[in-house]
Amino acid sequence: MNDGLRPGDPARLGGYDVLARLGDGGMGSVFLARSPQGRRVAVKVVRPELSHDEEFRGRFRSEVNRARQVPPFCTAEVLDADPDHDPPYLVVEYVEGPSLAEVVREQGPLGAAQLHSIAVGVATALTAIHGAGVIHRDLKPANVLVAPGGIKVIDFGIARAFEATSQHTRTNQMVGTVSYMAPERFDTASGRPVGPAADIFAWGAVVAHAATGRNPFGGDSATATAMRILTQPPDLTGLDGPLRELVSRALEKDPAARPTARELLDGLLTAGYSAGAGGSAQILGATPMASVSPAAGTGGQDQRSTGPGLATAARASWRRRGWFTVLGAAATVIAVLVSVSLFAPQLLQGRSGPDRADSPANGSPPASTPAATVSAAASGTPTVSPSASVDPTRAMLTGQRRFLLHVVEIDRDLSLPSHGELEVGDGTGKDALFVLEPVGVDYMIKSVNPDIAHRPCLGVKLDAKGYKSLVGAECYATAATLFGIAREGRDDKGRTSYSLINEEHGVVQWSPTKKEIYVEFLGDAPIDTTFSLVDRGAV
Repeated sequence: MNDGLRPGDPARLGGYDVLARLGDGGMGSVFLARSPQGRRVAVKVVRPELSHDEEFRGRFRSEVNRARQVPPFCTAEVLDADPDHDPPYLVVEYVEGPSLAEVVREQGPLGAAQLHSIAVGVATALTAIHGAGVIHRDLKPANVLVAPGGIKVIDFGIARAFEATSQHTRTNQMVGTVSYMAPERFDTASGRPVGPAADIFAWGAVVAHAATGRNPFGGDSATATAMRILTQPPDLTGLDGPLRELVSRALEKDPAARPTARELLDGLLTAGYSAGAGGSAQILGATPMASVSPAAGTGGQDQRSTGPGLATAARASWRRRGWFTVLGAAATVIAVLVSVSLFAPQLLQGRSGPDRADSPANGSPPASTPAATVSAAASGTPTVSPSASVDPTRAMLTGQRRFLLHVVEIDRDLSLPSHGELEVGDGTGKDALFVLEPVGVDYMIKSVNPDIAHRPCLGVKLDAKGYKSLVGAECYATAATLFGIAREGRDDKGRTSYSLINEEHGVVQWSPTKKEIYVEFLGDAPIDTTFSLVDRGAV
């Protein structure tokens, strides 16, 4: 809704002329503005109290760079941001059209065809968002726009910059709307990172709201709603057919029991259901591939790449995970493409998403390398069984070969002795051998030193002064033990070099002054420490 400008509202933000106030939210205010090129855009101005929080600015910058990698066919495209402005702001595509919340409020529960369109459109958007390595964290009816050209999901990814700053964790604040929060989001003491499954839970609640006009866990207060989410089954009265089963699965308490976004699309697009109840359901979220050309997508990404550093590394890795799969077949409807093949290349590459340059662009192994055999168990977990001549790099990235973790800049190798303190050395001892354990799109890095009975995985340790070191940790997938591996280039031996990025704490770096490995949150600063994986045989 256009509320006009109020006293105290800015007339200009950076190069954008502010025209009207569109609304307010937990993160700040949203304005309609005009860009220097005359384009109408939406500008979100964050809360003033965050303006002088340097940790927030760094996270905000990195999250914006990551969100820019989401294909814009079913989301509001991120166009610009200035985390150094006072106050910081974010510029996104302005989308004409009411929100799903407004549609349901004014028209009541949706009919079968329109409901199916909403379900497919939001699931398609989540597939693209998750494929780019982003988690929405605040999916709700108000963030789903019913635009003339299709469903658009807005406000994705940036929530983490707000939620993860020390200012918010100290006060136990969470970003989001309680009615659409997954159970794991209330378990702040566990230290486990919130994953894509939380967005799937929100999808189920959003679709249930669109079908019934109410939230499936609605209570008299936020506390009552949270307790129902944690302890009670959803109330799906009024939602029938195959969609009810999908929504029920999405609302499982256990994140591991929920389908992925791609699996939601598989269910929505199966024969006999995608046409609705005997009719033809218009898929508003489906866009022909011709509207998302490889040339246009690639050019836009290259223009945004401003240097090396954490943001660039994230752009490189997440871009390959997202655009690589979305641009696979230019004549296919995107919803069908995503449901069939979004993650197929990633499986065939043995989860080697960060290292696409070592693999052909079409998702199949090199001609000289027999294809890996990919199978899926009943649980949907892929297993990759490479043939004897499989590419060692690919095998290392799937956890099937041991390696030395070589620090390129100092020509030394990491080791994890039994005392649990990380060291650098010449790579000749058994404590210098590691193996990767894939966890989603990230990895745990595990020592294969037989003398280490506990804490064999690398993890980030934060001391009382805020210094972050890399030490031995128990092999549980937590915010401290999960690392992204993003390709940076080649070392002096021609091997692929990588940066190691812990999403919660920062980039793994070498300190020339302290002569040790540490972890630093860089924002857009250059990464000056890279690693190569030196093959040391099968596990």
